[in-house]
Amino acid sequence: MHSSKLSGFFTSNIQASTEEIEALLENCTRMELKRNQFVLREGEHCAHTFFVEQGLLRQFSIDTKGKEHVLSFAPEYWFVSDRESAYFKQASRYFIQALEDTVVLLIDEAFIDQMVKKFPDFSGFNTRLLHNHIRHLQNRINMLLGASAEERYLEFVAMYPDILLRVPQAMVASYLGITPESLSRVRKDLATRNFKGR
Repeated sequence: MHSSKLSGFFTSNIQASTEEIEALLENCTRMELKRNQFVLREGEHCAHTFFVEQGLLRQFSIDTKGKEHVLSFAPEYWFVSDRESAYFKQASRYFIQALEDTVVLLIDEAFIDQMVKKFPDFSGFNTRLLHNHIRHLQNRINMLLGASAEERYLEFVAMYPDILLRVPQAMVASYLGITPESLSRVRKDLATRNFKGR
């Protein structure tokens, strides 16, 4: 088994051949999920990072009142994981669920260790990925604290330009931290202004 999508991602960012990467990927597990299936549930230990080859995942939590809070979406070519659970060996506070029929590749610490040993520039690349992830999280916190509903929505469109039609409006609203009614008003206002501007 190998993943041409993931090997292509690595070979375009580090000094490595497709054959070298795919040899290491032979040890990774490929999982096929049906819509609504989970790769992680609250209370489980997250031992992998999930690379989405095909389909769409969402990461979310459920509060004490039963309300869902969407942390992120992961379409094709994206990675998703519960880093707190994976790194600190703690029970996860999150769910990761397929929103469509989805194919994921499970990346574990053994694979990362092999990549670090075999490719000298992988460690720096992996660090850049981590810091980029932190940057996006900081920006997301800042948007939730101080941005308007419209600004949050436009940021969402910039972040996830290809999945608006693939995700229920209620989940988008949850990600934005607003009600579905507020989201409807934002979209209506933007559509009206764009129509008048023509």
